Amino acid sequence: MNPLVAPLFSSLALRNLGLKNRIVMAPMTRNFSPRGVPGEDVASYYRRRAEGDVGLIITEGVGIDHPAALGDAGLNETNVPHLHGEEALAGWRRVVRDVHAAGGVIMPQLWHQGVLRKAGTGPHPDEPSCRPSGLWGPTGRQSSLSNEDLADFAAPTAPMTERDIEDAIAAYGRSAANAMAVGFDGIAIHGAHGYLPDNFLWSETNRRTDRWGGDIGRRSEFAAEIVKNIRRAIGPERPIVFRFSQWKQQDFRARLAQTPQELEAILAPIADAGVDVFDASVRYFDRAEFDGSPLNLAGWAKKVTGKLSMAVGGIGLNKGMYDSKREGSAASGNNFEPLMERFARGEFDLVEVGRSLLHDPQWVRKVRAGDELMPFSEESLNVLV
Repeated sequence: MNPLVAPLFSSLALRNLGLKNRIVMAPMTRNFSPRGVPGEDVASYYRRRAEGDVGLIITEGVGIDHPAALGDAGLNETNVPHLHGEEALAGWRRVVRDVHAAGGVIMPQLWHQGVLRKAGTGPHPDEPSCRPSGLWGPTGRQSSLSNEDLADFAAPTAPMTERDIEDAIAAYGRSAANAMAVGFDGIAIHGAHGYLPDNFLWSETNRRTDRWGGDIGRRSEFAAEIVKNIRRAIGPERPIVFRFSQWKQQDFRARLAQTPQELEAILAPIADAGVDVFDASVRYFDRAEFDGSPLNLAGWAKKVTGKLSMAVGGIGLNKGMYDSKREGSAASGNNFEPLMERFARGEFDLVEVGRSLLHDPQWVRKVRAGDELMPFSEESLNVLV
């Protein structure tokens, strides 16, 4: 074993779930589930990662049981899976069975696109998109969407009603119950990147003055209620992972929190609701989050909540995804030395790997053995390797 990375191959308990190592497959949209139903190719894709000794697999974002959960989010998302209906649940049951047979552990990432769902698209095009205050967010910022797409999103709409909010929270609970019924090992929640829970957390999309907004603490109420509802649905034994981010699809430089104190105000209610691991999504894991400390966002999440945390952002590669696309050059190399320095200090407990595992199911084994790693190939975005 490569001694540099040996600490990543220690076990970890998440409630009653045991992980054989600290390496997590990050959720990555794949678009290979026609009509929202994962097929045998999707099951084989996840099984190969389990065979390659990934400690925990978090699936691509999976649409929750809500009519406005999925649609066109400006990213050509047309074959995104969902977690309701007999056919889709049968597909996920096959995925879970195959992963478990290979010795793996797997959770679905529950997803509601919120303001990033384009009106008139998705399985229920007549349903209005869900926006806490009817706002998409500011325009003119560095965004993942093209100027052409922005015109379809930017116009204000009606804000969510109290009934709309209650229905969305209930949908998370139903989908979590469905996940348990097909055998998943826990629940991951997509609360980042400008999607629905994040829309409530971010001041640019939440201008409400009722219990769901108004100040930095109340903006966490929606996410906390989702977690409570999921905890009731899955019971005390299974873990919950919550992904959050400062940056948004609408604004890569957005910040939920300007200080550690603000971050604590945001995350503490969500932690108290029943989260076990905070998945702190950044574009580069090795950057300090706040002035005066080297801690990254995952490190601060752990410090202010006392919960386990997970680092992500270019692990094993030298360029972020959007930077690599803009520069037209492949991401390659490895950055394990700074990663392991932070891990040894206890800054975070798990490391989450995206693109490296997207194109190489055996990446974990190669890292453990110290073998040469392949540069990331953009072609793997379009196929299930």
